[in-house]
Amino acid sequence: MSIVSLPGLKKMIEEISQSHNLPKSSVQQALREALLKGYERYRRAQRLDRFHFEEDYFDNFEVDLDVEEEGFRVLSTKTIVEEVSNTDHQISLQEVQEVASEAQLGDSVVLDVTPDQGEFGRMAAIQTKQVLSQKLRDQQRKLIQEEFEELEGTVLQARALRFERQSVVMALSSGFGQPEVEAELPKREQLPNDNYRANATFKVFLKKVREGPHRGPQLVVSRASAGLVVYLFANEVPEIEDEVVRIVAVAREANPPSRHVGPRTKIAVDTLERDVDPVGACIGARGSRIQVVVNELRGEKIDVIRWSPDPSTYIANALSPARVDQVLLVNPEGRQAHILVAEDQLSLAIGKEGQNVRLAARLTGWKIDIKDGAKYDYETEHRKIEAMKAAAADVEEEENDADEDEDEPLETLRGADHGSLVEQFAQEEEEEEDALA
Repeated sequence: MSIVSLPGLKKMIEEISQSHNLPKSSVQQALREALLKGYERYRRAQRLDRFHFEEDYFDNFEVDLDVEEEGFRVLSTKTIVEEVSNTDHQISLQEVQEVASEAQLGDSVVLDVTPDQGEFGRMAAIQTKQVLSQKLRDQQRKLIQEEFEELEGTVLQARALRFERQSVVMALSSGFGQPEVEAELPKREQLPNDNYRANATFKVFLKKVREGPHRGPQLVVSRASAGLVVYLFANEVPEIEDEVVRIVAVAREANPPSRHVGPRTKIAVDTLERDVDPVGACIGARGSRIQVVVNELRGEKIDVIRWSPDPSTYIANALSPARVDQVLLVNPEGRQAHILVAEDQLSLAIGKEGQNVRLAARLTGWKIDIKDGAKYDYETEHRKIEAMKAAAADVEEEENDADEDEDEPLETLRGADHGSLVEQFAQEEEEEEDALA
């Protein structure tokens, strides 16, 4: 069989493997693909303006790389036919039976079609240099995708490299001894109080591994994800890691709509142990545990509240630090509640630009309306609610079905470990982004 010589092939593969941190098998695969492109270019040049090659014309060709002999061959898989109409894809039965009498029509044979011309070797070398770097990048992307798909939804250490437009490009460590790879931290996933100076380190939530050949980083990370809060608490509170204390729900506003409002998070926790205070366990002695989380999130305000199976108690807790006088579940089917507070607690319950009540509503899944208890007219509000129920009677069944679907995530959060919570919060955030888009 003929062979096109590539002097120094073995050494070249080793050097590329080390410099790109790729296994030799991946480098050889990239070389085979590049050399095949060189053969295609050679063939197209031979029949320029005389024959049209379809896009998939060379799909039955492959390159056999011989590292020991430092060269390669071009092989073609051809179908045995009675009468040949295309010599690249077919071979006659009579020709094959001269060397293999048992051959039958429709069988396939692999033949060496390596050109003998020296010109082909020079042209292949030129094409290889042009294509090889792209193929090596493709191999690296493939390996990154395979490795980090298993890490999607986890928290990793990252180092800021540079800004590209409004995104921060970060060097991400996989934790498996692999070198750092680049990841993108988009503007919407950044924290307003972070200082992304060069080489500053951060804990980031691996939100998405992009599929396919993308220019730039394939990994998308987040500092604004609720999953990061879950991880930080689980890492700092042994009771959460041991599943004595459980995180039931998280509502986070890392990038408030107004620059006058700082980032804030509400986290609901619970325990099945009577002698354990879940809120106290998360806060720690003199706030030592929660302070570690706050420092990592650059001063973000965090409210840790006690989850309760009673909606009224849960909603009242969620509006902390405001004191709630009464919770009226005016429409349990529609998950609507009126919250009565003293006049001096109104602004605290609502929060700056509505942030406190907004986070409480997201945390509990209830529509919350804050009312001044001293001015609340029970009869008037009751009539309004009854009129609303009557007007919606024709779609009540559909609304109930939707409400039941909304209830399910809250129930499934109880008893789940923090790893599954991270994945669920990430999925919910992605669904919210898709809906906004």
